[in-house]
This record gives sequence, structure tokens and C-alpha cells, in this order.
Amino acid sequence: MALRIKSKWFKKEKNRPSEQNLFDNGEALAFIGWRLALDKAINLHGEDFIYDTDEQRVYVIGEYLALFVQVADRHIYERLEDNDRATFINGLAGKFADHMQDNCEDLFGVSDYRKSFIGLLNSRSQDYAECGYSQETGPSYRMWRCFGHNVQKMMGEDHHENKWVIDQAMEIDGPEVVEKLIKALDDLFA
Repeated sequence: MALRIKSKWFKKEKNRPSEQNLFDNGEALAFIGWRLALDKAINLHGEDFIYDTDEQRVYVIGEYLALFVQVADRHIYERLEDNDRATFINGLAGKFADHMQDNCEDLFGVSDYRKSFIGLLNSRSQDYAECGYSQETGPSYRMWRCFGHNVQKMMGEDHHENKWVIDQAMEIDGPEVVEKLIKALDDLFA
């Protein structure tokens, strides 16, 4: 399924981005990232991988979002000063947490899903810290492997079909959405 992404602002400021613009860009990328992650979680089902519960689908979305935070942070590392980068990433992660909270409340009822999602981001941040990233080629094989392994763990191995989800995540779906995320990120900062 083709997913249309709008990632350009109409007004452009040529000066250094303001704190509010950086935060807004983070939130805009979060909207795009949420749609990309949801699309790929649905795609896994379409590729005959099996979710036993809605929780598994939400966890897979969370794995995509955690990867997106790492990719965005590393992709803009050389473009922004540390404070500006932190503002942007905080906007991105905060909006991802808002999306997770809203959607989990709709599915599972009222609770603090935001806290567990932030815990996931922190945990994955430590995992991905050991993995390389290149501006030219994106995530290293090790990063893709870590991501694929996390998706497989969330899907469970109770079904024979899910044995191959690691390959789908790290070789097909992951690179496709990261390419779209990077394009959107580049457009937001153009």
C-alpha cells in the first residue's frame, strides 16, 4: 500500500530555527513516523505473520518508533547544536508518547502507557548505542539486526510463520520506512 507523506512547511525561515520550530518539526515527524509504523505493523499481518493480541501489534509499533528516534537523532547529529537537537528529539519522542497513550487508551482503557513507552525508548537507546549509523547508508547491519530481533521478540515465536519476521523487519519493511522517515526529516529541515 502506498502511504502518502506530507513533510514540507509552506513558510520557510532562513535563520537558525527557533526552539518552537524545532519542537514543531519533532512533532510533525512524529505524526509521519506514527503513520509509517502503523502501516508496517498492519503490513506484517498482510504478509501472513500472526499477532495473537492487539498488545503485540502495539509493541511492534513501539519498536518502530524507538528505531525512528535513534535514526532521527543520528541523522541530524551534524546539522544541529546539542541543545537544538535535544529540543527536536524531545518533541519527537514526546509526541510519539502522546500517540502511544491515546491509541492504547482507545484499545485497552485508561492507564499510564506513556511511562512504559518512555521506558522502552530509554531501553532501546542503550541497545542502539552499540550500533553504527552512517549518513550515507543509514543504520548498520547490527542496528537492523537489533531492530529485527526486537520485533520478532514482540511477535512471539508461538507460530511457525513468525520465525521469519526478523527478516521481513530488517531487510524489507525497516529499510523502506527509514528511507521515508529520512526523506521527511530532510524535507522538514530544508
